[in-house]
Amino acid sequence: MMLGRIAAGAALAAAGLAAVGLATPARAQFFFQSQDLRGQPVIGNEPGVGQPMPDATPAEVRAQLLWNMRAGLNVAALQCQFEPTLLTVSNYNAMLKDHQAELKGSFDTLTKYFTRTTKTKAEAQKALDQYGTRTYASFGTVAGQYGFCQTAHFVGRDAVFTPRGALGDLAAARMRELRNSLIPFGEQRFPRYIASGLGRAPTPRLDPICWNKKAQWQPKKCGALAWPPAPGVGVAAR
Repeated sequence: MMLGRIAAGAALAAAGLAAVGLATPARAQFFFQSQDLRGQPVIGNEPGVGQPMPDATPAEVRAQLLWNMRAGLNVAALQCQFEPTLLTVSNYNAMLKDHQAELKGSFDTLTKYFTRTTKTKAEAQKALDQYGTRTYASFGTVAGQYGFCQTAHFVGRDAVFTPRGALGDLAAARMRELRNSLIPFGEQRFPRYIASGLGRAPTPRLDPICWNKKAQWQPKKCGALAWPPAPGVGVAAR
């Protein structure tokens, strides 16, 4: 009886620890409160989601949507290595391996689109190359890097756990969020701003006429030395 109670207590304790772990997962956090970047699901031909593809079929639009998400996570794998806990590299590589067939299908569909909408094979290849270059460039961000990298972490993690054949559904659900993350946002819990017009910290004149060879101030030439500044004038006191 006693052993049974001990075993039951241990099981409950383990369950409690597991619940705590699930409730507060460890994750990279750049702000006390990040901007809510979630957006509505997209089809793929909405403005700002991907590159324009005139006369594209629904299958071609879906293919470019998936390829856009792949490109965004690829850029994140390159740009976000400053924070290894985001796992942008390992998540991206795992997605490539686990969803290889679906990703290849989307690329093949894109290739056929440019073949269909151009006159020659050379023009089709050029159009495909331009599409890829512009897609990658569209994910470049500097001021919004923290938000982009954090969002790419979440999207990449979900891509790893998405069933095979359903990666396009994830792209439709999360692409707007990934695009929103390119917009610079800062701390939302304790917003701050740098006010202009505060001026600079006062400094003494440093031109040679005001100092002798012993580095002593010359009041007859430059007036009284107003240094150090009076309390309440320095930057730290503002």
